[in-house]
Amino acid sequence: MIEASSKTWFGHPRGLTILFMTEMWEMFSYYGMRSLLIYYMTKELLFAQEQSSYIYGAYTAFAYFTPIFGGVIADRWLGKRRAVIVGGSVMAAGHFMMTFEPLFFPALATIAFGNGLFLPSLPSQINDLYKSDDPRRGWAYNVYYVGINVGGFLAPLVCGTLGELYGWHWGFGAAGIGMTAGLLIYIWGGKYLPDQARSKAVERPTPSAPGNFRSTLLVLIGIGIAVTIFRGAYEQVGNTVALWADEGVNRTAGAMTIPMTWFQS
Repeated sequence: MIEASSKTWFGHPRGLTILFMTEMWEMFSYYGMRSLLIYYMTKELLFAQEQSSYIYGAYTAFAYFTPIFGGVIADRWLGKRRAVIVGGSVMAAGHFMMTFEPLFFPALATIAFGNGLFLPSLPSQINDLYKSDDPRRGWAYNVYYVGINVGGFLAPLVCGTLGELYGWHWGFGAAGIGMTAGLLIYIWGGKYLPDQARSKAVERPTPSAPGNFRSTLLVLIGIGIAVTIFRGAYEQVGNTVALWADEGVNRTAGAMTIPMTWFQS
């Protein structure tokens, strides 16, 4: 862990800005590709709606499942920083692969695998920027989450518009550029981030009482159920809700037709 530096940006350690910008561009790439995915399958690849929705659901489920293993790999072998760099590089490659139609399925798998390393390893570095008693640490997560929302908001407006109006592959390419931008910011700003070098000895947690273990397990199961229900509904924004926005909404506003991808912002 490193101590909070006296030199700050916006009242927080400089590393928080690096994490903020990295996550913003990663979300830009993820949601930019997602805003086009169901339309690309139904309109370009001419998959049936039910098949497209099944593929979309399998992809998003896999993308949220791989971090379980990615976090273990980062903790035990790679370290957080290398996991972010490797995961981000793999994700960027997957987004660029999406610009080639024959690589569609390998591209989805590549993005999901990269996300497994990237997703748990970036936000877990926030704690390491502060002392344990620093009152700014809780607020730092709010700041970080703003980056998630900014990236997710801009993605359909940029990637969606490019893909919808100028060609699907332009939108996918823009998502790849966004991921690359986030990765370069992270590498450049590494000097402001905690040292993530792995020690040779792996720290082992102190065994807890059986009662505490059961209580913790029940809490985790409850959280898992709640998050699963939430994500099952939330991810429809890029699936059935996106299809409804295209077919069931009057998108005419004067002389302008609002792009269908914009509704995901």
